[in-house]
Amino acid sequence: MSVLLRQIARYVAQKVASDPVAREKVVKAARGVVAEAKQIATKDDRAYAAGRAFRRAFDKLQSNR
Repeated sequence: MSVLLRQIARYVAQKVASDPVAREKVVKAARGVVAEAKQIATKDDRAYAAGRAFRRAFDKLQSNR
């Protein structure tokens, strides 16, 4: 199973590297993830903060449909 996931990740990385628009989207998403991780790390109850971050991301995905 991990070999398949590794191949999928490699394929996605190659496609993103070759497309400037996709690269910008991935950079923006990565910066958002880093910002969420910093916010979670500063909280006293990290599990609760991680759950809230997941809920925000899930709600954003649901509203984009």
